[in-house]
Amino acid sequence: MISRFLAHRKKNKEDGFTMSAPGVRLHIQQNYVVMDNGIVQVTLSNPDGIVTGIRYNGVDNLLEVLNKETNRGYWDLVWSAPGSKGIFDVIKGTCFEVIVQNEDQVELSFKRTWDPSLEGKFVPLNIDKRFILLRGSSGFYSYGIYEHLPRWPDFDISETRITFKLRKDKFQYMAMADDRRRIMPFPEDRLPGRCQPLAYQEAVLLVNPKDPQLKGEVDDKYQYSCKNIDNRVHGWISFNPPVGFWQITPSDEFRSGGPLKQNLTSHVGPTTLAMFLSGHYAGQDLVPKIRGGEPWKKVFGPVYIYLNSGPTGYDPLWLWEDAKIKMMTEVQSWPYLFPASEDFLKPDQRGNVSGRLLVLDRYISTDLISANGAYVGLAPPGDAGSWQRECKDYQFWTRADMNGFFTINNVRPGDYNLFAWVPGFIGDYRFGDFVKITSGSYIELGELVYEPPRDGPTLWEIGIPDRSAAEFYAPDPNPQHINKLFINHPDRFRQYGLWDRYTELYPDADLVYTIGVSDYRKDWFYAQVPRKKADNTLEGTTWQIKFELSGVIQGATYKLRVAIASATLAELQIRVNDPNARRPVFTTGLIGRENSIARLGIHGLYWLYHVNIPSSLLIDGTNTIFFTQPRCTSPFQGFMYDYIRLEGPPCF
Repeated sequence: MISRFLAHRKKNKEDGFTMSAPGVRLHIQQNYVVMDNGIVQVTLSNPDGIVTGIRYNGVDNLLEVLNKETNRGYWDLVWSAPGSKGIFDVIKGTCFEVIVQNEDQVELSFKRTWDPSLEGKFVPLNIDKRFILLRGSSGFYSYGIYEHLPRWPDFDISETRITFKLRKDKFQYMAMADDRRRIMPFPEDRLPGRCQPLAYQEAVLLVNPKDPQLKGEVDDKYQYSCKNIDNRVHGWISFNPPVGFWQITPSDEFRSGGPLKQNLTSHVGPTTLAMFLSGHYAGQDLVPKIRGGEPWKKVFGPVYIYLNSGPTGYDPLWLWEDAKIKMMTEVQSWPYLFPASEDFLKPDQRGNVSGRLLVLDRYISTDLISANGAYVGLAPPGDAGSWQRECKDYQFWTRADMNGFFTINNVRPGDYNLFAWVPGFIGDYRFGDFVKITSGSYIELGELVYEPPRDGPTLWEIGIPDRSAAEFYAPDPNPQHINKLFINHPDRFRQYGLWDRYTELYPDADLVYTIGVSDYRKDWFYAQVPRKKADNTLEGTTWQIKFELSGVIQGATYKLRVAIASATLAELQIRVNDPNARRPVFTTGLIGRENSIARLGIHGLYWLYHVNIPSSLLIDGTNTIFFTQPRCTSPFQGFMYDYIRLEGPPCF
């Protein structure tokens, strides 16, 4: 239940939006441009388009006044020529233009235009950063238009985002989910003398923090990463005065990698991020590579920077509740009507698709099964599952209801494939025909049937096919390396250093899992990582799955399905009943650059393998399948498994 002052304030804002709110004013100075609607005042450098100040609720500037003006609120990117090292670039405009100016709206453009004289100095893109302030709005919007023209140089863009750095003397409480919010360390706490560096630069142990209650905790920005589908609102709260600063992303259409792609949200600074492109939890697979002078154009955003406040004496944590309500309003308003660029398509320029997805798995049921909760999306054409590595264009996703019905609204015109995956079933679905979206179209696809990979009956299985290792055993952290937020938390895997606990749990021999006896929630470690030896060197590991078989069908083929939730410079070798066989039955080869183990995520990219096991390798009685991961130059090399299943030979 929202506090009465917030409910009253919200009602007044809605009722008085056009009638009583003052008009939007624009003040253009030599070096600055100021947008002001009487609620919030936003100052931007001219012509750079850097947000240097945000005045709100009597606070002169919510951004960090101790930082240089170029290090407060800015768009940035990391780019490189092919094969070269990445270059970090805070995007500064060279041309300022007023796009819209009236009492209801101001929209500003800060554009940087590329030409051949800039080759090697700046990414070969025309970049147009837009900022919008509306009448009565307690916040402002920003979006960007990136354009690469034909025959311009090739390049990679590994990251682009909007960054805001807030005042550290006011914003110390971070919130990104009901169960992921807390008082955060100060930036000084990460400096020498106040912290101890850990295994990688993002993680530190707080040994002398300014807030003594945080002593002994680990701070790591990756503990606050989030799936795109869940990344709708996050931000910070100031307790004195009670003010909230929130970054709201109403749509995923412009973010890469689909609904499961993980991105950063907020971290010590206090810093809040609107991530559009990144290789986090995926590696180079999600770095757009523009080649052969291909044309490319994409709109990122708009995102909304929402500010809220409450009277002195009320619980500032209610600002989080209000921010969630505002987020839902913004999601329902998407796609916005007010952006002036013709590149941002309005609702009447878009199309819609609906249908019903069913599953046919004859070894579970002879009847069609509703694809309850299926993820269904439109993405650029490609093979089944290609959407998770797609990073240049737009994607549009929804969740099917319990009966498998789905509707995907507000899709930009173009040719797409319809993709899906269904929790509880392995593999990826792709509708065979292209789906052509045109302005105003409404396409009804009818009933679609997904037949997941299946050759025979299930003999045994480990885990849940949901593209995550979250159901497996994540141990308690080292008591000296904890984040108190994740004690008794569903996301206990976000504790630092859990990979080291494997050696403690299995000091002399590797994991052995016995079908019918072991419980994957307790006995299957969340990640297959190297073991640390007594001399602190690393060695590869071999896990065993033991199971009983009777009546092995000679001459038949059994099928082992191995779904991997994440891989990092790892190799999976599978052997059957002979751990020393020179040739494995199967090997993945070296795969994956997702780094999910180090970055405290429980999944990265999804890998699915189908391994034929000849009956000649099996015996009546106790069998053992050996899973070897031999790569061991880093403690973070390894796999997170999603699901493993052994199928018998076909029955019909």
